[in-house]
Amino acid sequence: MMPNRTSVTFPALLALAIPVLAGLSYLYAFNAQHSYLVINASAWLVGSIWILVRPVTISRPLFGRIIAALSLLVLAAPLAFGTSIDGVTRWIAVGPFQLHSGAIAIPLLAGAAVMDRDYTEGWLLAAILLGLLQPDAGTLFAITGLTTGLYFAKPDWKAGAVGLVAFLAALIAHSRGVIAPQPFVEHVIHGLIWESPTAALSLSLALLIAFALIMQPLSLPLRLRAAMAGTFAGFSLAALMASYPSILIGYGAAPIIGFALALGINWVDG
Repeated sequence: MMPNRTSVTFPALLALAIPVLAGLSYLYAFNAQHSYLVINASAWLVGSIWILVRPVTISRPLFGRIIAALSLLVLAAPLAFGTSIDGVTRWIAVGPFQLHSGAIAIPLLAGAAVMDRDYTEGWLLAAILLGLLQPDAGTLFAITGLTTGLYFAKPDWKAGAVGLVAFLAALIAHSRGVIAPQPFVEHVIHGLIWESPTAALSLSLALLIAFALIMQPLSLPLRLRAAMAGTFAGFSLAALMASYPSILIGYGAAPIIGFALALGINWVDG
């Protein structure tokens, strides 16, 4: 059934805009490089247009499987073509930019895998393997959040088992793949707690509002909303725990692109 366009588009626009605009305010107030603001703002504007136009509808299993396969290819790309830093390979070079592959791929995979009920667990297990090879605990915590959302929507032993595998893989990846934090990318909120508690609280509130907005469109299947919101929560919690990107509020076009792409697709539950 095709979801009501307005009931989906407006919350999606806000879910992207609120944390990104809060992040731009933070970047400006704390004297980040001008290019950081330009890149985030440009990604947000393009992503907002995508969400508003909603040019892609996924209404058949085959289409969803194509999106899932493309997501896994994006996630795997750093292993073949990416830049390695201290044995960690999580980024795709696009011109002068380094894009975090997991932040682009996992939001899309959350939609595609969940809507493909026959192979949901298979897609997610493949993503877990790729995340472990990079190693990328942030991506694996996002998959843990995704499966937690699935279990919340409908308790099922398969979702629980895949979630446990993702969580254990995230712990292994964290022990092998921690790198030094980059200013304005990682450690955003807890780096502000003592310097500017108001800014830390504002950014945290923006993330919580975005989470609630992703869960809001009742015309979408609960499984899809919970998986998307769980993915968002997994990335956000990983950033609070260690040196992983602070999605949407910190510098980085990849999570803006990833969530805009996922939120701007018409996912039709057949």
